[in-house]
Amino acid sequence: MAKPLQTVHHHSTAEFEIKKSRFIGALFPCTTQQHAVEQLNRLAHEHSNANHLAFALRIRQPDGFINERSHDAGEPSGTAGRPILAPLEGENLINVVVGVIRYFGGVKLGTGGLTRAYGNAAKMAIEQAVFQPWVEMTEFKMEIEYSELQSLEYQLKKCHGEIIDQQFSDKVTVTIFLPLVDQQPLMQQFKPY
Repeated sequence: MAKPLQTVHHHSTAEFEIKKSRFIGALFPCTTQQHAVEQLNRLAHEHSNANHLAFALRIRQPDGFINERSHDAGEPSGTAGRPILAPLEGENLINVVVGVIRYFGGVKLGTGGLTRAYGNAAKMAIEQAVFQPWVEMTEFKMEIEYSELQSLEYQLKKCHGEIIDQQFSDKVTVTIFLPLVDQQPLMQQFKPY
């Protein structure tokens, strides 16, 4: 049985050395591919003297499709990106990117050695992370009476939702952000907009 979808909310890193080559794995949360690229660019800037920055990412699209990408960064084909992606798939992690920096130490590792080193760096960074179940969120508008606002705020707090915008006229129009599974029960308590 496959693990449920998981994600992380904080970055984590791990580092080791093998045959004088230094490998640094860094895991970052990201919600879009553009956000992942920004994280990788920052990592590349921090390690501008590194020889390689291979990566893999898994990002859930709005339609539910999980976009996976990996890149070998000049290493022999299949020896860096794919081994970084494998532990992400194994833990069923989404909305994350893992970059692995390599500082070449002068001793060649061979394709098997590279595959193990990149995979281990990714796995070690993932092991340092705190996983959280992924929860699909939704945003919608509702119109409520002024007298219902305090009750709505209380219900949202219970389900980890929040009011992200509110407009006041003869009634209150609220824009709500909350877990999708809690939308219908909430709408049954309050008249939808």
